[in-house]
Order: sequence, then C-alpha cells, then structure tokens
Amino acid sequence: MIKFRFPQPFRHANSPVQNVNEIIDSQLTFGQKASDWVATNLGSWWFIILQTVILMIWVVTNVLSWYHHWDPYPFIFMNLMLSLQAAYAAPIIMMSQNRQSVRDRLEAHNDYLVNQKSEVEIRAILDHLAAQDAALLEIHRLLDVMRKENGNGGD
Repeated sequence: MIKFRFPQPFRHANSPVQNVNEIIDSQLTFGQKASDWVATNLGSWWFIILQTVILMIWVVTNVLSWYHHWDPYPFIFMNLMLSLQAAYAAPIIMMSQNRQSVRDRLEAHNDYLVNQKSEVEIRAILDHLAAQDAALLEIHRLLDVMRKENGNGGD
C-alpha cells in the first residue's frame, strides 16, 4: 500500500495587512490636513455656488449702489481678489495632489505586498490540492483492485 504524502500545513509567517490610509492619516501635520481641506472644498459644488453668489452680489451692489461704489466697473478690486485666491489656491491644491500621489504609490506598494502573500498562500493551497488528487486516484485504484478481488468487476 502506498503511503500518502501531503505537504506540511501552511504556516502564516506574514505580518497582518495594514490599512495604508489609516497610517498616513495618523501622520498628517496640520498644514497637510489644511491643504487637503482646501483642495476638497475648492473642488466642490458648494464652493462654486457660494463663489458665484458672492460675485453676483459684488457686481450688483457695485453697479446699483447709490451711495458708495467700493469697486466701480470694470471691478479691478474684484479681479485682484480673484487673482489672489487663484495664486494661493493653486499651490495649496498642488501640495495636496503631491501628497495624494505619495499615498497612491504607498497603496500600490501595499497591494503588491498583499499580492505576493496571496500568491504564496495560493501556491500552498494548489500543492495541497494536488496531493489530495493523487491520494484520491490511489484510493480509487485500490477500490478497483478490491472489487476485482471480491468478484464485483466494478460494473
């Protein structure tokens, strides 16, 4: 009789999978959190709507004002304020995007490590399944031999 050989049980020697987002979020400085907040809010519909309302009030108030036009047409002061907003918003958004690209690289590397761990475990499962297949084939062969010896031809 053949002695069946099964692979040794798989031992998980890997460290547990970590959530990269939680690690990065716990290490953010105040400035990084602020730049993320600015980038998130400047890229939202509520900001567009709010800015549109403010600009419409600015224009209407300056055009229809009877007493004091703090920014008469062609609205030079409003253009200056919008230019200042754009001058500060662009680098702040770029800081947030640069940090997001670092986060994306870390997530991709973490995915790679998880894929490597999975590949090792899948290989262990496939080796075990191959051993089971060989054992089942031998068991079927032995059953056929026993049937033939007992005169039950297997049909």
